[in-house]
Amino acid sequence: MGRYLNENKFTDAEIASVYKAIRERRDMRHFVSTPLEDGQLMRFIQAAHMAPSVGLMQPWRFLRVTDAALRAALQEHVESERIATAEALGQRSDEFMRLKVEGIHACAEVLVVGLIDHREKYIFGRRTMPEMDLASATCAIQNMWLAARAEGIGMGWVSLFDPERVRELCQMPAGSQPIAILCLGQVPAFYEAPMLELEAWDKRKAVSEVCFENVWGKEESPD
Repeated sequence: MGRYLNENKFTDAEIASVYKAIRERRDMRHFVSTPLEDGQLMRFIQAAHMAPSVGLMQPWRFLRVTDAALRAALQEHVESERIATAEALGQRSDEFMRLKVEGIHACAEVLVVGLIDHREKYIFGRRTMPEMDLASATCAIQNMWLAARAEGIGMGWVSLFDPERVRELCQMPAGSQPIAILCLGQVPAFYEAPMLELEAWDKRKAVSEVCFENVWGKEESPD
C-alpha cells in the first residue's frame, strides 16, 4: 500500500524546527539585562494570543511591568513566598533554598498574566469544567515560551506568589486572577536539561509512566 501524501504537513526542516523548540524550551532563571529587540516582545504576545481557547473566550490578559518600584515589589513578594514554601517543604527546605527560583530582578521584561474578571458568563466548554479558562491561558503562555525559545530568548514562569497580593499590586479588577509572573530576556546559555533535573530535584518520567491505553494505569501497547 502506497504512502499517504499529506499535503497539509510542513516541510521536513520546518517540522524539525517545531520539535527543536519544544525539546529545547527551558524554564529559565538566569538572565542578562540586555534589552529585547524592538518589536520582539509584541511578537511573543501575538504568538500567545494565537492560542486556542475554550469557547473562543480568550481569557488571558498580559500586563507589562515597566515601573521599577512595581517590579521590586513583585520580587519582594515572591521572595517572601519562597521562604514560606521552604518552610512548608520540611526536610527538603535547605535543598529548596539553594535553588534559584526567579529572575525578576535581572531579566529584560516582566509580564504578569491574568485571567479576566466576569469569567462566569462564559459557559461554552466550561459548564462542567470551569477551569478550562486556566487551561486556555496556559496554552497561550506555552505559545509565548516556544516563540521566545525559537528567537533565542529565555523565559521563566514564576508561580511563587499569593494571587490576592499580586492582584493588589497590579491594580487588577476584582474577580480577575493572576496566574503567572513571566521573566523574559537574553540568557548566558540555555540549560542542557531542565534546571530542576540538573539540580537533582527530580527527573523527567518515562513516557511509559504517563501514557495508558483504555484503562488508567495500564501501559500503552507497543505498535
